[in-house]
Amino acid sequence: MNFRTFIKTNARWLAGGLTLTFFSSFGQTFFIAFYAGQIRGEFTLSHGEFGSVYMIGTLCSAITLIFIGKVVDHVSVRHVASAVILLYSCACAVMASAESVYMLSLAVFLLRLCGQGMMTHTAMTAMGRWFVSTRGRAVAITGSGHQLGEGLLPWVIVPLLAILDYRLLWWGCALALILVALPLTRLCFGQDRQPLGHEVEAPEQGHQWTRREVVADKWFWVICIAVLAPGFIGTSIWFHQVHFLEFKGWARASMVVGFSLMSVTTVVTALLTGMLVDRVSAYRLLPFIVLPLSLAAFSLAVSSEQLMLLPAMFLMGLSQGVYTAVFGAVWSEVYGVRYLGAVRSVVFAGMVFSSAAGPGITGWLIDQGINFEHQLYYMSAFCVFAGLLQLPVVRVMSRRLNQS
Repeated sequence: MNFRTFIKTNARWLAGGLTLTFFSSFGQTFFIAFYAGQIRGEFTLSHGEFGSVYMIGTLCSAITLIFIGKVVDHVSVRHVASAVILLYSCACAVMASAESVYMLSLAVFLLRLCGQGMMTHTAMTAMGRWFVSTRGRAVAITGSGHQLGEGLLPWVIVPLLAILDYRLLWWGCALALILVALPLTRLCFGQDRQPLGHEVEAPEQGHQWTRREVVADKWFWVICIAVLAPGFIGTSIWFHQVHFLEFKGWARASMVVGFSLMSVTTVVTALLTGMLVDRVSAYRLLPFIVLPLSLAAFSLAVSSEQLMLLPAMFLMGLSQGVYTAVFGAVWSEVYGVRYLGAVRSVVFAGMVFSSAAGPGITGWLIDQGINFEHQLYYMSAFCVFAGLLQLPVVRVMSRRLNQS
C-alpha cells in the first residue's frame, strides 16, 4: 500500500490519534513553561520550588498512570478518550482558577496525567494495536500531533501572554478541549479499527508478554534507559528555557523560531523513520534515538552565538522524530499486542517520571549555583552512554524474534 492510499484508507483513525496528541500539548512541559514566569511571580516560587511542585505533580501522575493505563486493554478507545478529555478540561479550569500552591499542584498533577500521560498513551496504544504491517507509519503520523503543537502553539501563546492574563488562556484551553477535541475524537473513533486482510502478519504473532513478564525482563530496563532519556533532557530544556535564554543573553523569540524548526524536522524525520520501521523493525533503530540529542545538548552548552540555537533545535528534531516512530512501535514488536495497554502504561509512567525528575533535579541544581549550561555537558555524555547500551539490545531482540 502506498503512502497516499494508506492515508486515505485510514484517515479517520489517524485523524483521531493526531487530535489526541495535538491537544496533549496543554499538559506538555513546553506549554506549561510559557507560563512559568507568571506562575513563579504570582506564587513567589524560586526555580527550584516551582520545579519541585512540577516534579511532585508529575511523579504522582506517573504512579497513577500505572494503574489506570491498562484500561485501554478493556474499554473502547472512544470511551477512554472522551473520559480523559473531560477530566483534562477540568484540569485546565483548575489551573485557571488556582489560588494556592496546593491547587497549583493539583492542576499540574491533572494536566500531566491527562495531557502528557493518558492522551498520548491512548493514541499510541490504539495505533500499536490497530495497525500491524503499517504500524510505523501510523505511529509516526499520530505522533506528529506533538510536533504540530510545539510548532504552532508558541506563535499563538507568546503574543497573547503579552496582552492577556495567563488565567484567561487556560480557560480558553478548557473550552477548546470541550468544543473541538471531544467531538472530533468521538467522530473519528466511532468504531475500532481491525487489521485489514492485506496486513498479512498475525496480530498476535509470537509470545504475548504480560506486564509481569516484561518488568522481569532485564532488557526492558536497558531499552528504557534510551527511551526515557529524551523525556528528562527535553523537559528540562523546555522547563528552564527562560532561565537558559537569560543566562545566554538570547532573545526569547529565538526559542519560538527554534520550536518551529524542531517541529518541522521532527515531523519529516518521524514520517521517514516510520516507513523505515515498517521495513527493518523499530528495535534496530534504538541506538539512534539519543545520539542526535547528545549533539544537541553539547552544542547548546558550548554555543555563545544565538544563531547556534537553530542547529541545536534541528538536532533535537532529528532525535525526536526517530523517538516518535520507534517509541510507538517497539513495544508491540518486542512484547506483543495482547497486553499492550498494560505494558505501555509502565513505559509511559517511566516517561512521565523522567520528565518529572528533569525540572526538579535541574531546578535544584540551578538554585545551588550550577547553571543549566554546565548541566548540559553531563546530559550529552549520558546520551552517548545510553546509545551504546542499545547495541546488545538489538542483537538480543533479533535473536528472540527469529526464534518465535
